[in-house]
Amino acid sequence: MTHTEEPSNLQEEIIAIVKRSGTSFYWAIRPLPLKKRRAMFAIYAFCRKVDDIADNKEPPEEKLLKLKLWRNKIENLYNNYPTDLITNALTKPIADYSLSKKDFIAIIDGMETDAVDQLRISNKKELFIYCDRVACAVGRLSNKVFGIPPKQGEDLAKSLGEALQLTNILRDIREDAENNRVYIPQEILTTHGNNSVLVDEILKHPGFNEACKDLAVLTSARYKEAESVIKKCDKTLIGPALIMMKLYHQLFLLLERRGWKDYDVPVRIPNIWKLWIVARILIFRQ
Repeated sequence: MTHTEEPSNLQEEIIAIVKRSGTSFYWAIRPLPLKKRRAMFAIYAFCRKVDDIADNKEPPEEKLLKLKLWRNKIENLYNNYPTDLITNALTKPIADYSLSKKDFIAIIDGMETDAVDQLRISNKKELFIYCDRVACAVGRLSNKVFGIPPKQGEDLAKSLGEALQLTNILRDIREDAENNRVYIPQEILTTHGNNSVLVDEILKHPGFNEACKDLAVLTSARYKEAESVIKKCDKTLIGPALIMMKLYHQLFLLLERRGWKDYDVPVRIPNIWKLWIVARILIFRQ
């Protein structure tokens, strides 16, 4: 695959974006060796770009058009024709780590799910398809960079990706509602008598709290599955995934402690906690 020298300003821009976003990604990736860190920043830049398209205030048809252009960019990239800074930055990681085109396309598929005026998830099967696209696909790409063996990498991407995305859903209830999105499946809501269609009615329904608890049970199970997979992995390779799991699991526990009736109350992990978690993992995995 043709590769032009990665512009240093791209790396600086990506690092700035990661830091500004307040994401746990930066804390997990920063300890990696330079080559792997640059690969992960390039993957993140792609994810950030398509996610920003799905989340902007443009009409759905404009979002879908822009996401289609990114499909074309990925096709061109895998045909040895990178067309912009981000695809140029991805050329070497793709060659070095055998990153799969289908995972990049899956991420775009997930962003197309979000690029609508109103989003409702019908059932758990649909929810986990969505999780696979927006989170597990990123995990599959990342685990190849980390060097985790294929079977372990696939298993970890599934369990941890679902855990992280479900945590995001439980954290972002109000923010998603403001964008007319409800990710808690209708089949779970219906179990608690919540058959509303309007987003405000869904959130105000007496059964919404119980539906959140049901989703939290699924989330907790996924963290346990991810922890089980991580225990089988080479501890010298698993650091970034372990950091992500610990940071997000701590966030999930804080959300559970706050409760689901108070979903408007923001929950965040203080930076000092993040530093402590990262330092502890880096020390004890050596």
